[in-house]
Amino acid sequence: MQEICPHPLLISDSLLSTRVDILAIAASSLIMDRVAKISSQRAVVIFSKSTCCMCHAIKRLFYEQGVSPLIHELDEDSRGKELESALMKLGCSPVAPAVFIGGKLVGSANTVMTLQLNGSLKKMLKDAGALWL
Repeated sequence: MQEICPHPLLISDSLLSTRVDILAIAASSLIMDRVAKISSQRAVVIFSKSTCCMCHAIKRLFYEQGVSPLIHELDEDSRGKELESALMKLGCSPVAPAVFIGGKLVGSANTVMTLQLNGSLKKMLKDAGALWL
């Protein structure tokens, strides 16, 4: 009698691998959803690390302009590493600080400072409702 499946272990491993891939995609999707939810909670959201000097400088920049951003400290979140990975997938490098204005990723410190220096940050903040002046 001929076996229907001469390599049952290979099929089993293949199915396991597929299941693991599906679970990884689902987990990644949940983390991306979490980033989207957090980033839309306020006009300005900063994903930060509490010990990062550039994060501190960016937070100060917004505070000094009268903006009250939502600060999400990645190093104080139990799933912070997963959030960092999601931010990297969105194109934010380095991942901290990652600044969202009006629910859209603006970028990291270099991008924010460039926008500040060329004068377009204030308009973005007004358009997002973060400034009333």
